[in-house]
Amino acid sequence: MKQYAFISPKVAIAKRVFDLSLAMLGLLMTLPLFVIIGALIKLTSKGPIFYVQRRVGKISPEKVTHFDMIKFRTMRVDAEDKTGAVWASANDDRLTDIGRFLRKVRLDELPQFINVIRGDMSLIGPRPERPEIAEKLEMDIPLYVERTYQVIPGITGLAQVNQGYDKTLDDVRSKIAYDFAYSMSLTGVGKWLAMDLHIIFKTIMIMVLGRGQ
Repeated sequence: MKQYAFISPKVAIAKRVFDLSLAMLGLLMTLPLFVIIGALIKLTSKGPIFYVQRRVGKISPEKVTHFDMIKFRTMRVDAEDKTGAVWASANDDRLTDIGRFLRKVRLDELPQFINVIRGDMSLIGPRPERPEIAEKLEMDIPLYVERTYQVIPGITGLAQVNQGYDKTLDDVRSKIAYDFAYSMSLTGVGKWLAMDLHIIFKTIMIMVLGRGQ
């Protein structure tokens, strides 16, 4: 595999400290929401509170890592019984009523603070894809897997705040451009910090304005 990203060692250390600090603070501050959201999910639909899904993580020359991403369950438990792994979409009819709201304000992502603390994810980075979907996309789009080469995937990211759900291969190609643009910011501490703060601000605005999907 060719190398398409260079992560400054100083950025890697600073980014991990940044991730751990904010993820632990975020988890502590939102624990009351975990109780409220969990109760609403159980009261309004059958199934577990949390949904654990296999995702592609950081890619290195030695291996492709996979991890279990944690979310609040937003869909019916039988959502993929007939379709298998498919992209989520705006106005997805598989969503529960509370799930639709959680997606809109992105509160379904809160349990991923745990993934960040574990080191599976970063707060900011390319969105991790499902392995079965990633395999198909790699066949259709050159360099697709390199989007997470040496880069830990994130809860939010440059592509996520600038574009909605993928509907076509052109959407994916557009997101890859954003992902590579983000990786370029990881070559220096100043560029990385400015980029991450910009993405965090845009993410908060999406949550407050309910523009998630």
